Amino acid sequence: MTTLTDPPKAGFRLSQLIYDTRYRSITIQTIAMILLLFGLYWLVNNTIQNLSALGKDFDFGFLSQPAGYDINQRLVEYSSQSTHGRAAIVGILNTILIAVLGCALATVLGVIAGVLRLSKNWVINSLMAVYVEGFRNVPLLLWIIAIFALMTEGTPAPREFRVGGDAAMILNESVAVTNRGVYIPGIVLENGWAASSFMNWLIIAAVFVASLFVIRTVRKRADAVQEKTGDRPTTWYQQLALLIIPTGIVMFLMGATMQYPSLKGFNFADGIHLRNSLIALWLALSLYTGAFIAEIVRAGILAISKGQTEAASALGLRPTRTMNLVILPQAMRVIVPPLISQFLNLTKNSSLAIAVGYMDVRSTLGGITINQTGRELEGMLLMAAFYLVLSLAISGVMNVYNNRTQLKER
Repeated sequence: MTTLTDPPKAGFRLSQLIYDTRYRSITIQTIAMILLLFGLYWLVNNTIQNLSALGKDFDFGFLSQPAGYDINQRLVEYSSQSTHGRAAIVGILNTILIAVLGCALATVLGVIAGVLRLSKNWVINSLMAVYVEGFRNVPLLLWIIAIFALMTEGTPAPREFRVGGDAAMILNESVAVTNRGVYIPGIVLENGWAASSFMNWLIIAAVFVASLFVIRTVRKRADAVQEKTGDRPTTWYQQLALLIIPTGIVMFLMGATMQYPSLKGFNFADGIHLRNSLIALWLALSLYTGAFIAEIVRAGILAISKGQTEAASALGLRPTRTMNLVILPQAMRVIVPPLISQFLNLTKNSSLAIAVGYMDVRSTLGGITINQTGRELEGMLLMAAFYLVLSLAISGVMNVYNNRTQLKER
């Protein structure tokens, strides 16, 4: 009778780092990491030496120096005596504003155009095709300049709104469209709770967001009742009340009043002034990105089997209800991933605002501030960090929504 024993294990040899598949990937990754770290070290060291040769240092102290320039479009208080850091914050808020407005309008336009491109009506289908192909195949910068020129040259001057003039305000004398911008009614808080108007509006926004969370709870409760009993309780009036009443009470306590634009002297005063640069950039970004979103939506709808539409028709659902309740919810799983890329593109394309004089972060921190202080490296790094954080935030929020729309498998 023989005894079987395990063969002795071979010792580790350096050649295994190359020829053994168990260690080869680790070797390659280690070498790549060392080369990357060495490259970063060389780049940083070379930059420091070049700055030293030019008599410069790496310092962000310029952010506390007076800016010395004005910003025409701003969401927070700012003057030419404010610091460069304050000017950068104004530019950042302007960038976020145009990104939020652009993503919202582009989504609406894209969904509508994408659905209408599948219409059986030849006229509607052709018009949407012209819109999509026209905006997709022309550079965005040309559309920004074209819309800005149209609003500047094709609208009347404020002096034409005087009595006997050729122009008149619209929407019950509450909106004025001029070559200097659009003037709309605004809300003024006479006795806000915070020291600055921005903080007051931030409080109102927080109350509004809290109302949305409460509305979401009401909807979940209605869904639970419907799943348990088969009957869905009527909650639209509760949701509407939660959406309006809390925010309205806070604004009432802050002394909110409507302020309408009026012609005073050579220009309009009061209300909210939407400059042509803001409107041109907003419309151009929205129309341009909306054309790409339209194709994404069309592709997502076509990815759904026709049997879904036929089954919905057999149940007696109308085409509109079929699209809203059957097709689009399933198509969102195909639409959302490329939609994230379009939102990121729109946000980064907003840096073209400098072409029409809209003061975003590219114009303030990455433009005038760098030219005045000579801190081009620090300014560019800060601007790149801002775009990185903003893009990651947009991607994170959309990925959360994308995970919620995915099919849940066992």
